[in-house]
Amino acid sequence: MEETLGVTGAGTIPSQQRGQPLPDTAVRYTEDRHWDVVPGVWLETAGAVERCSCGDRGCPAPGAHPADKNWAAQATGSATVARELWAERPTAAILLPTGRSFDAIEVPETAGFLALARMERMGMTPGPVTRAPDRRMRFLVLPGGARKAGDLVRGLGWSPRALGLKPLAEGAWIAAPPTRVGGQGTIQWARHPTPANRWLPTTEELINPLAYACGREPQPTS
Repeated sequence: MEETLGVTGAGTIPSQQRGQPLPDTAVRYTEDRHWDVVPGVWLETAGAVERCSCGDRGCPAPGAHPADKNWAAQATGSATVARELWAERPTAAILLPTGRSFDAIEVPETAGFLALARMERMGMTPGPVTRAPDRRMRFLVLPGGARKAGDLVRGLGWSPRALGLKPLAEGAWIAAPPTRVGGQGTIQWARHPTPANRWLPTTEELINPLAYACGREPQPTS
């Protein structure tokens, strides 16, 4: 269900094919979308065993999380700096800080695809959307919008937690394609960054279809 692109044009991130260098893609994010990027951890192979560079054998997201607590200060929007950072760690995850060029609204994957179908029927153009092996999707919205999500959802009569809807604002991050989560799969685009979705939607525009889709999907009990 991933959206693919045939021709790469101005402002379009190239299709993420298996084996495409992470450094090149990180630089494209800074050049084409003006997004800040920061390298995260990476995967290491010892014998036939693949482990996260963080050293935690029980790491829940091997190869796809920040490398240290100062990750936000290391984020850069400079293509030159990005090249230098990934030259030092060429297999490091690509992390995109939220609360800068964009916020994100995270929802369960099934609800996310349902919401995308509903948006298409309504004639809406969503921004870029990622899908991850944890079966969660992240919808990019204008910065500052994620903090409104809770009140907006409650205004519709739902609880964000009950819906499995999570806002990602300043201080949070998302892993970007083609980062691989060891043993689980690869971060992909459900809706690719293109010139058509360069202007991100507001949280207010997306919250109705997202909440409706989440409300239709049974959520796991804790």
